[in-house]
Amino acid sequence: MATNGVYAASWSGGKDSCLACWRAIRGGLDVRWLLNFTSLSYRRVRFHGTAEELLAWQAEATGLELYQRPTEDLDGYERGFRAAVEALKARGMTGMIFGDIHLDEHREWVEAICAELGVEAVEPLWGTEPADVLREFVGEGFQALVVSAMGEHFGPEILGRRVDAELIDELVARGDIDPCGENGEYHTFVLDGPLFQRPVLPRETLPVRKGDHWFLNLYDYRLGAAGR
Repeated sequence: MATNGVYAASWSGGKDSCLACWRAIRGGLDVRWLLNFTSLSYRRVRFHGTAEELLAWQAEATGLELYQRPTEDLDGYERGFRAAVEALKARGMTGMIFGDIHLDEHREWVEAICAELGVEAVEPLWGTEPADVLREFVGEGFQALVVSAMGEHFGPEILGRRVDAELIDELVARGDIDPCGENGEYHTFVLDGPLFQRPVLPRETLPVRKGDHWFLNLYDYRLGAAGR
């Protein structure tokens, strides 16, 4: 990895993008932005279902600047992605951090677009065993909740579960899913950890079912004390 550029982290609010950003920073990269995309129709992070304002709270908690862009449902995502990268490039960004682990299709997509736009694509988690990604995430002191899940794999009881050693063991033991949810089996929202200057504290939650997915709506959230 180059170490003299300026970077933005592709940010879903979940564990993989968070750990990738943290690895990049520990590796000496100057990460200044969190780049997040939401659905123009629902104003929520796609697949995660997290309300867009929660990402702003996360960014404030980390001290990094959020660059958030609503895009049209999937068909407009590539256009929005290109426009966002161009906008940050105009502000000095030279590279992007991504949280891909083993999905070749997505890695090839982002690398091709970044190369076309003249920015570096960095994949800090690439090739790491999914279970090891989870264990590193927890071992580094990050905290996250499960906020969405595919109904074919999980019931509503998975929502709100903390990503901890017990959950990791359960996910690894199943054998019918990717432990990290890399195929969309579940998604998370990070509350705290070494990247954060203060925690995000949701105090009220509500599970809902939409189509074949479960989602956890987070309400009445606030930031905890700094320097804890």
